[in-house]
Amino acid sequence: MRKTICIIGGTGFIGSHLGFHLANAGWRLRLPTRRPHRHRELRVHQNIDLREANVHDPDTLRELFDGVDAVINLAGILNETGGDGFDKVHVELPRRILAAMQETGVSRLLHMSALNADPAEPHSRYLRSKGEGERLVMQADDIAATAFRPSVVFGPGDSFFNRFASLLRMSPLVFPLACPEAKFAPVYVGDVVEAFEHALRHDDDIGQVHELCGPTVYSLRELVRFTAHQIGQHTLILGLPDFAARLQARLLGLLPGKPFSLDNYYSLQKDSVCSQPALPEMGIDPHSIECIVPAYLAERSPRGIYQHYRRLARRGGT
Repeated sequence: MRKTICIIGGTGFIGSHLGFHLANAGWRLRLPTRRPHRHRELRVHQNIDLREANVHDPDTLRELFDGVDAVINLAGILNETGGDGFDKVHVELPRRILAAMQETGVSRLLHMSALNADPAEPHSRYLRSKGEGERLVMQADDIAATAFRPSVVFGPGDSFFNRFASLLRMSPLVFPLACPEAKFAPVYVGDVVEAFEHALRHDDDIGQVHELCGPTVYSLRELVRFTAHQIGQHTLILGLPDFAARLQARLLGLLPGKPFSLDNYYSLQKDSVCSQPALPEMGIDPHSIECIVPAYLAERSPRGIYQHYRRLARRGGT
């Protein structure tokens, strides 16, 4: 019997990859979204039920969870915009999800957290709210939870390499970079979704907090240089001193969309690397940026996720 999973945040970058991966593997999915017309590509799969819904409404959550076998929460924001604050998305929404699960008798929950998430974090509201949400989930009564803490996630349609590629094209000569020595271990989105499916299939993952990282640690400067090389830009990457990085964060945080904010600056003060990488323990061999990123950065627009997973399905792998 095929199981039904409700994915909160299932129309975002990671959610779309996870949705196609699980649907191709035979899982039935419910994907709520406020704007279903923006995600028509998800409707084409027979195992995906795309529903118009406001997931912040408790009654709606109970309807979404009725009859499902598990819930996956991927909801997250990097900056506070348009009334969506960190606490609303990272703390209050998990609290509502837990309440709706308990009321509908759904016990299995997979929750997306973040590396360095800490409810006692003194500066970054992002990391503090992520820590508070993770603590709520892992301590909830009658909930069999697994949390995931990834480093920066890359893949077709990502907002990391694709965004830097766009910014580099707009600054072809000199690119001023804040926090250039911040460390990352970028993890491929295909490996992340395999980790989620592993947790759905293995009860041993219940109660665990898994750190997800790729095979190599890079500085932010190295990652931006790598991006520039892939798109053929000979740009000088100018690492900013700390005072200039803070000033850049304050100024860019005033722009629409907040391309870089003071909270982002505070988050970058802690390296996004794993102390206990979980992928090898799950039998997942993590992919490097070198074997994945060049293929989609070579195209002028990000590779369509739907087409990407159709190709993978025809090949029979991830």
